[in-house]
Amino acid sequence: MTIPFTGVPLHELGPLVRRIDEAGYDSVWSAESTDLDGFTPLVVAAEHSTRLRLATGIVNVYTRGPALLAQTAAALADVSDGRFVLGLGASSNVIVERWNSIPFRRPLAKVEETVEYLRAVLAGERGAGGFKLASPPEKPVPIVLAALRDRMLGLAARIADGAFTNFLPVGHTAQVVAAFGMPDKELACRFFSIQGPEDEALATAKRIFVAYATVPVYAEFFRWLGFDEDIDPLVAAWNAGDRKGALELAPEALVREIFLLGPVEEQRERLAEFERAGITTAVLALSCPPNELPALIDAFAPGHR
Repeated sequence: MTIPFTGVPLHELGPLVRRIDEAGYDSVWSAESTDLDGFTPLVVAAEHSTRLRLATGIVNVYTRGPALLAQTAAALADVSDGRFVLGLGASSNVIVERWNSIPFRRPLAKVEETVEYLRAVLAGERGAGGFKLASPPEKPVPIVLAALRDRMLGLAARIADGAFTNFLPVGHTAQVVAAFGMPDKELACRFFSIQGPEDEALATAKRIFVAYATVPVYAEFFRWLGFDEDIDPLVAAWNAGDRKGALELAPEALVREIFLLGPVEEQRERLAEFERAGITTAVLALSCPPNELPALIDAFAPGHR
């Protein structure tokens, strides 16, 4: 499950995390984009759960220095009694360069260098520059890499404990699974579950899709999957400042392949399709009014009938 939830203040997150924990979910994954940071919600989750894995999904390797990343990972491993998973990624030029004024260069190399540094420092060794943790974690912190296309998926397969992908069309899951090529490692994917009448849910899905698909890293991802003809006109309209036109060009068939729409049972059936195609961890992101969250947490729970 993705945390935090839209419309739920952080100080009210605890009871929902307890419900997730007791319902039998494997893990919670924090989102870090336009709302809260990726670590603080996991501190809350650590204090209100006993068995959940607590994963960042995803924090990037640019906006925090490597020593600070190591310190924060060690703190989360400590407060969670070893249940923390560090999800790392390159993010995008929008978040890194536009929002944080940090050059977005050599993302593949930057991710690899950061993982190498963190593996050493979290194991109690001295890192480049001389930093050493006074209290390193007692056991290794698993590292999962955000990966969309073949090169980053290959890097995740080689140096990480798993990969975390996003916005995956069910008909093209096999391409990502093959590029990762590690059936013994975790392959997680975030799925946006949108509740409500179908026409309203589809409109919401299209808005989310356009917001992501017009970011260069996602545009390249969809081109890599073979959706050039769908993506290029949309991106051109967006870059020309025609936001309404871009939204009108959102390809409905592709949006329906990516998002979870309709009744919960239909959404669960779609998740089962992704599982059969090779996704090992489905990370739900629920889009609904806050008062509907408890029932949806129960309805999506593993083993629910």
